[in-house]
Amino acid sequence: MSVKQPVESTESTKSTVSGGGRAGVPIAAVLLLACAGLVGYGLLDTEDEPKPAAGPPTAAVTYEVTGDGTAEISYLGQDEDGGATVVRGAELPWKHTVQVPLGERPTVAVVLGEEGGQASCTLAIRGKHVQRATATGEFGRATCGGPLPADGN
Repeated sequence: MSVKQPVESTESTKSTVSGGGRAGVPIAAVLLLACAGLVGYGLLDTEDEPKPAAGPPTAAVTYEVTGDGTAEISYLGQDEDGGATVVRGAELPWKHTVQVPLGERPTVAVVLGEEGGQASCTLAIRGKHVQRATATGEFGRATCGGPLPADGN
């Protein structure tokens, strides 16, 4: 029967760090402070999304078409391309308020159908009546427009 005896090692299992171990402490501290600063900035910056740039100043314009039956109505309102909006087969009476950019000329036009009849358009800017016109007869037409100065007056 053989018995194993413990073997003693002559090599040291301790490792020593040469003087470079402490040089990392200031670098780690700087990195920690930088991260803390970024986190603090993120927490203090309460604005989630940037606010969209304000568009051009506008004024409220009310278009109204009175009469019986239906008509085709086109009007200028604030939309993506700045063009006119057309409502085909609009049931009368019809009324719509939109924001129109200052400097534009608000306009509403009405066209009667083959059946004819009578319809009147009116235009009010900032609640003040500006113009009224009447269309009569088969395919009768009327247009109302008014100034909307760029200075807002």
